[in-house]
Amino acid sequence: MNLLVNYEEVTSMVLFAIGFTMLVFSRNIMKKILGLNIMDTGVYLFLASMGYIENKLSPIVPATGPVDAHRYINPIPAGLVLTGIVVSVSFSALMLALAVRLYQKYHTLDLDEIYKKCCSEDEEE
Repeated sequence: MNLLVNYEEVTSMVLFAIGFTMLVFSRNIMKKILGLNIMDTGVYLFLASMGYIENKLSPIVPATGPVDAHRYINPIPAGLVLTGIVVSVSFSALMLALAVRLYQKYHTLDLDEIYKKCCSEDEEE
């Protein structure tokens, strides 16, 4: 694999690995949300780089004349990236709102501390 030719794919894999590492090894909720967003960015970069074909036209077909489908790129990866971005923004907003509520209740964003406080409340009842 030539890294200089496939730099988009390598960058997307590095971004995904960084985000996955943050998601797995971090105990802070905000860092987990950030890691998930970095993973999303890696996936979107990979899809966008796979959808691009050099020397091809955008899929805007003229109304007149014959259509040669081999001259145009596939618009599905771009649609998937746009849909994924919308879902990712919505999910991030929901997770940040839940993180704010957790902080208001437990006064920390550390998952171990939240678990300890949550379990101690259950034992008191």
